[in-house]
This record gives sequence, C-alpha cells and structure tokens, in this order.
Amino acid sequence: MCGFAGVVKKRDPSQDLRETAGGMANALICRGPDDFGSWSEASAGIGLGFRRLSIVDLSPLGHQPMHSASGRYVIVFNGEIYNFLALREELTLLGHQFRGHSDTEVLLAAVEQWGFEVALTRSNGMFAVALWDRAEKTLRLGRDRVGKKPLYYGWHEDSFLFGSELKALRAYPGFDPRVDRDSLRLFMRFGYIPAPYSIYEGIKKLAPGTILLLGSGSREPQLKTYWSMLSAVREGAARPLEGSDSALLDHAEGLLRDSVAGRMIADVPLGAFLSGGIDSSLIVSLMQSQSSRPVNTFCVGFEDGAFNEAAHARKIASYLGTDHRELYVTPRDALSIIPDLPLVFDEPFADSSQIPTIMVSKFARKSVTVCLSGDGGDEFFAGYSRYGLTERLWTTMMRLPVGIRDQLGRGASRLPDRVYEPLMNALPLLGVRLPAGNRVDRLRKLLALARCESRESVYLALMTLWSDSGSLVLGSGPVPTAFDNMTSNRDGLDFPSFMMFLDSISYLPDDILVKLDRSTMSVSLEGRCPLLDHRFIEFSWRLPARMKVRDGQRKWLLRQLLSRYVPGDLWDRPKSGFTVPIGAWLRGPLRGWAEDLLDHKRLREEGYLDADLVTQKWSEHLSGAREWHNALWAVLMFQSWLRNSAIEPHEVRSCKGFESNAQNGIPLMKQ
Repeated sequence: MCGFAGVVKKRDPSQDLRETAGGMANALICRGPDDFGSWSEASAGIGLGFRRLSIVDLSPLGHQPMHSASGRYVIVFNGEIYNFLALREELTLLGHQFRGHSDTEVLLAAVEQWGFEVALTRSNGMFAVALWDRAEKTLRLGRDRVGKKPLYYGWHEDSFLFGSELKALRAYPGFDPRVDRDSLRLFMRFGYIPAPYSIYEGIKKLAPGTILLLGSGSREPQLKTYWSMLSAVREGAARPLEGSDSALLDHAEGLLRDSVAGRMIADVPLGAFLSGGIDSSLIVSLMQSQSSRPVNTFCVGFEDGAFNEAAHARKIASYLGTDHRELYVTPRDALSIIPDLPLVFDEPFADSSQIPTIMVSKFARKSVTVCLSGDGGDEFFAGYSRYGLTERLWTTMMRLPVGIRDQLGRGASRLPDRVYEPLMNALPLLGVRLPAGNRVDRLRKLLALARCESRESVYLALMTLWSDSGSLVLGSGPVPTAFDNMTSNRDGLDFPSFMMFLDSISYLPDDILVKLDRSTMSVSLEGRCPLLDHRFIEFSWRLPARMKVRDGQRKWLLRQLLSRYVPGDLWDRPKSGFTVPIGAWLRGPLRGWAEDLLDHKRLREEGYLDADLVTQKWSEHLSGAREWHNALWAVLMFQSWLRNSAIEPHEVRSCKGFESNAQNGIPLMKQ
C-alpha cells in the first residue's frame, strides 16, 4: 500500500521532472513512510514519484519506481494483488525470472507477457497503477474494479498530472486550483463527490475498472473499461445460479474463505476491525478459522450507549478467541480529530462516521500494519434499511390520490407539531421505525416524500442531504451522474437490486471506500476488504433474490454463514452503523467551531454558498425545531476544507436555464 504521483509534459530543460515528481510524491508520505523513489526520462518528458508502505517483500527488491526485466516499462503501483503467487508460478513456466517476491514485479512480468489490459483483468486485488512505456512513449493508468484505491488526473497548462491524492497534484509547482462549483453542488447533495468529478476544475477521478491511455503528443486521454459492475449484473442475470440453499451457502463460504486467505498474506503484523456487526464478525470468523494463533481485532467504543457497539464486539471476540483490543473514547477525543479532517480526506467529504473510522485506524496502527474490514456486505446483500423503507413508503403513498400526496408533501413543513403526534402512533403499523432524535422532524421529512413520483425518486430523496443544492451552491449547474434517468435505466433489474446496483457504483466507491482508504492511509495502515473480491461480487449478482432477503431479513446469506461460526444471540440485532452524535455535538461542544465556519458575512464574501439558506438551517437546528445536522455537516466540511486549502474565490460562472430544485426530470424533495 503506497502513494504515487507523476507528470508528463514536453521537454523543459528548466524543470527537473525527477525532482518535481518526487516532491509531488512526498506530499503522500502518510501513504508510504517506509521508502521513497523517483525516476524521470527527460527526453520523453516523464517523471514518476513514489512513497512506499512495505507490506510484501520488505527488501530493496520491492523498491519503486520499478523497471521491467526488458527495461521497456516503468511502473508505480499502489495496492495489492492477492493472486500474485499463482500468476508468478504461471509466468515462471512461461520463462520469466524474478529477483524478489513482490506483486509489483509479478505485475510487470504480466504486462510484458499479456499486455496491460489483460494483466489487470487477470489480477485479483485492489490497486491504482501508472505504467510508462518507454518504447511507445505512452502512459497508462489503471484502477481496480470496485474503486478501492484512488487515482486523480488532469491537465495543468502543458503538464498532465496524476497522483493517488489531490495533495500530490497541489504540490506541483504553479498549480492553481479552482473549486468546481458543479462538483460542489454534487457534494452538497450527497456528502461526497462521485467519480469522475473532483472538487477542482479540470481534475478528474479515474473511474473504477477503467484504463486511461495518454499517447505520445496526445492531449486527450483515451478511456476504456476493462470491468464494470453493469456487466457483472447482466452476466448474473444471464447465468443465474441454481441449487439448494445449502449448496449455494457452501459455494459462498468457499469463495469467502479463499478471499480472506489471500488477504491474510503479509510480511508485517495483521489484524481486523471488529464492530460486532454481521459483516466484520463474519470476516473475523473466517480469519480465525484459518489462523493457528489468535487474530488481532480492534474496536473503538463510545461512552454514549446509543452509539456504542464495543460490548457486542467483545462478546464475539471472546467466543472466537481473538486477541481483542478496545479503546473507549470520550467526545473530547473524537472532537480532536475534526481539525485534521481536511488533511485526511483531501477534498470535501461529509460522512460523519469518518471520525470513528480514523480513530479505530489510529488505534489499530499501534499494533499492526494491515487490517481487514467488513465493508461491502450491505451493497450486495441488501443490508441498508433504506431499501426496505423505500418500498414501504412508496407502497403507502400509492394508496393516496396524487392530489392529496402533493398537498401533504407541500404542507409537511408548515403543519404544527401537534398534528404529527397521532401520525407517529400509526407508523409501526406501516413498518416504519423512526430513529432516535426529534421524531416529529423526522416524520415531517418522511411526509415531504409524498410528492415523489416514483420509487426511484423516493430512493434518491433518502440519499440526499441538500435537495436544493442548486440554490445552495451559487453559480452551479447540473452534471451527469449515475442517478440520471433512473426510471428508464433499470436494465431489467427488480427495484431492490437496482438500489443495490446504484449504491455499488456510487455510494460504495465514492463514500464507503474513500472513508476507509483515507482513514487508514492517514496513519499508514493498509485496509483490505474480502467481501469486495470481484469473484464474490460476480457470484452475488448470480444469486436468487431469496438468498439476499428472506422473510423481511436482510443479508440472509451472510447471516447464515456467520451462524456457522458464531451463535446468533451474539450478533442478531438491529443494524446500528458506525456513527457519532453529530447533531448534539453541533448544539454543544462543536457550536463555537461551527459558528465560526458558518459566519454569515464570511459565507457571503467567499461567494460559494447561499449565506441566507445556510443561516436559516443553522438557526433551525440550534433551536431544536429541525434536525439538519447531516446537511450542515456537509457545509462545515466544505468550509473547513476551504479554509485549510486557502483557495481564493473566483468569478461565479453563469448557469442560466438551470432550475435550482430539479435535475433531469427527477423531483427533489426538501428535507
């Protein structure tokens, strides 16, 4: 696990590209504290820089940038290829010789044998890679199938820049970034910036499963998909699995055991995050069943019982016999992380579970260098409560005439609180359970969804932080996303599967995996996700629906597998998530920090956000009348990032003709 950066430009005698690329890579020292390397070829105008976190082959033979045996290719590689031993054995039979035992050397040999695309297709792992072809004078970038490892790229004047994080691009001499207001609009809506966009104009994220080719003398890079989630979905529909429940469970267990075994290969201490939930408990169970000694497990607990899962994790760890360590933290401990968030995430990011994820990563790093995680189970086995909630809400709303639904949705924000009391008593009959907090406000938001015109728009509204993000972000316009034209792009999927598909190409790579990657890498810890092995993902799309949800029970297959290792009474409980009480903190210990960032005059002078709109929501939240903590957290994360980045506001671009509260025909509901 590492970080890399590079530049391609016309030959410039005044610029030492090796030094330049090395300086860019040094901005990523947290991703790679163990080793540093840089290389350039002045005649070709290429410079590569690398920071290494040594995991496999700790010797100098794993040093990067690495040259292929023929000398034709030079590579910088971030990630792990879990099947590299099998590939190495095959390549040895084909005549290749190896000096060390790193997966990077194996990947280079695979490129020489089969070419870049086939080499990536045959690699099972998580990675971002840059490959320079010295013969053709071409650059190739590649990213893993699901998007576990990040890769940014774009032009700055006559220089093509690329790197593992934006901070590497910012380290390029003369780089003068502008905030992309359209991307900021997406961020305010979702709390993350989906690929291919980034917070900077002209800089993009390479999409998962994609190869970029920059030819000699070319300005426009060519993009090619070598694996896509949509293809996996279509292949799954074309070749559905048949068989008994027992046979399918055995198949799944075999795939996961192999996935876990591959991710336990390391020349450094290894462990796992254990929250006590289904996914992490299953991964730890499979690890312990294949280990001759206790697995290291880590959990962070909170004093507030409503946000604490440490006790559950402790029971499971005790049952499995792991070497379990837990750290109880106070709100003050958690709040101390907040000033560092802009540095950790590098662009605005507003999933508040980023705080405990950083804390558990920091805690684990004291003992291990690699940690396995349970991420991925929710997206492929219908684990999120919003899947069922979307269906129940839509079914309920369909019983009402369109006119009444419209009036109910419009009046939801204006009705007095006393009107909602009898309605709350009826919610359990509809299968709706309101979370803790201001239940009246939460019901008000649910009723506002009555104006939604389809299941798809209900789902989108539940995923939205600022439905009026077009009004909030000044000078912004809509840009294409995976959520466009959802009603006509179902591709034959039933609606629950369609929601899982959307999450797997948006929320998973651009929120969940960003959170894991940046949190772990901020403390030089490698995070691995066995549930995101592409073979297991492809298998999941071939499963019959009964294996994912049965009798209202989500993640049925994962539950059945876990029950083979751990009794159900230790883990069978409602999903609680990895959360912190941001709403209460904003009214309490975070209030001074927030008020400074949300200062009305400051917002107006910066010119990015509608100051009046932000002030209104802040006042309503402080009074307790409304719960706007998620929306406000997005604003605060942008404001904190903006202050840290010290970017000067630029002239607002015109976006006439765009409606502030509608996008691509899909109605957006105010929360």
